Amino acid sequence: MKKLAFVLAALVATPAAAAPLCDEMGFAGLLAKCNRGDTVELTLSSGKPLYDGDGPIALQSGAYYAVNITADGTAELAVSGAEFFRAIWMNEIVINDIEIRPMAIDSIEFDAGGSARLSFIAIKPGSYTVRIPGSTGDAQSVTFSIQ
Repeated sequence: MKKLAFVLAALVATPAAAAPLCDEMGFAGLLAKCNRGDTVELTLSSGKPLYDGDGPIALQSGAYYAVNITADGTAELAVSGAEFFRAIWMNEIVINDIEIRPMAIDSIEFDAGGSARLSFIAIKPGSYTVRIPGSTGDAQSVTFSIQ
């Protein structure tokens, strides 16, 4: 009876959507090409929205994603979201062809125009906001929903 209760509890606690995007990942594991979600594009520009899409960006726990952040240099701007950055496993941040493999980050600031590419695996389910620090408008933030 205890075994049956344990198995039922495990099945209820594990959502079906939490599985990776592909079954046969091979040697690459979670970084396999079939496990990659769509790339998210964010833009840092004075007076323009951070994200052009509607609603939250849905990510699947266990899947590999990339976020491209491009700053046009119109202002010194940053993106911050410590809760989001702690809900993912950061593979690398690429800036000017320099690959950085950090343990954790709180924010990324652009003093001039440029771009950065963050690649990661979504881990902890929940809803997380990434925003331009000090801003209050909805257009200056984006919500990531890890399912």
